Amino acid sequence: MTAEEQKRFNKGQWRFILCSMVAYAFFYVTRKNLSMAQPYMLEEGAISTYALGTIMTVHGVLYGVSRFVNGFWADRLNGRIFMSVGLVLSALMNLLFGCSTVTLMFAAFWILNGWTQGMGFPPCAKMLTHWIHPRELATKMSVWNTSHSFGAFGALGLCSLIFAWGLGWRWCFYIPAALAGLAAVFCFFCVKDSPTEDGLPELELDAAAVAKPSSQITTADRRRLVFGNRVIWLVAMANFFVYIVRFGFLDWGPTFLKQYKGIPVAKGGLMIIGFELAAVVGTIFAGWVTDKVFKGRGVRTCVFCMLFAALFAFGFWYLPDGAPAWAAPLLLMGAGFCIYGPQALVGIVAANQATKEAAAMANGFTGIMGYASTIVSGIGIAFIKEHFGWGVTLCAIAGFAIIGMMLFLCAWSARADGYGDRRG
Repeated sequence: MTAEEQKRFNKGQWRFILCSMVAYAFFYVTRKNLSMAQPYMLEEGAISTYALGTIMTVHGVLYGVSRFVNGFWADRLNGRIFMSVGLVLSALMNLLFGCSTVTLMFAAFWILNGWTQGMGFPPCAKMLTHWIHPRELATKMSVWNTSHSFGAFGALGLCSLIFAWGLGWRWCFYIPAALAGLAAVFCFFCVKDSPTEDGLPELELDAAAVAKPSSQITTADRRRLVFGNRVIWLVAMANFFVYIVRFGFLDWGPTFLKQYKGIPVAKGGLMIIGFELAAVVGTIFAGWVTDKVFKGRGVRTCVFCMLFAALFAFGFWYLPDGAPAWAAPLLLMGAGFCIYGPQALVGIVAANQATKEAAAMANGFTGIMGYASTIVSGIGIAFIKEHFGWGVTLCAIAGFAIIGMMLFLCAWSARADGYGDRRG
């Protein structure tokens, strides 16, 4: 590229990153709103703990399957349109869930929401690799990945306001549905699938990375890039445990803070917002460390993140009732700072290892492994809590973090990316 083209490309790249962040955040607004509504649903008897845990599990598993299946399609279709359709459908499922009155209807619409939610990340994973060079992917995709936290922050903050205004829990679904519909329109007009769609030149890669032209990449090649890569298998298995820890805090946070520590839902929601804000900083820091310290080897950063996430979970379990008021929020923020690094880096490692030709498929595979974890983080946590209490549950979450750390450790020697394998 010429200097002028590079300047235009850089502006277009950041415009794409920011616009896609905004659009993707609304997938989270229409998914994480349930964690704030569930204590009130339980209090009103609208649903039971086991039914809620089962719905969360099936929702998560179907979401993982959706990410996997939609990963195949997203590598081939226009990401902007694909993502916009997913947002419209997620808005519809939220609206119908809010109108529901019986468990069967709650289950049907929230489980279907799991499928439509899976139409969000795969096209983003593909588009990001077309806009960002592999040597910058960890840093810039980590910035992009804060959209997860901003979306969850938005859901928690919006629902806290809804309760402060005296509105019922159903408005936690009506209002996000309306906002997601507007976000779908924004996505359709403002997010660009690739630099060429924005009138810019294609991203320039190293010679080794383009040894085989994109037009010659077949489905069999994509499958080999993903399923023939040992590193992708290891990070996918580790992702199972990353998501148990993440969802253990995020989905059950307001409930266990109220039941285990006697903290009101409104205050607990603010503490989980602190968890998400710390996650923003932790995600960006993890990306910076990966590129600047470990030279793109994201699994090395993940090892340390999982270790410290386990320590913070143990610290929260050990926290005595008479501890200072700042101790519990600080421990939760520490856990958020640590666990979102691996959550972001798994996608980055998968995209770099599979190359831009199979990035969506690779992220679909790691996604299905991550969301299969809801078997544990949903009904599994409900079972542990009901039979052993929240103390044992927190210890179990810390143990899962250690298992994830060991799996990342097995991939410690992996190269930064798989582009060097695409010769001939």
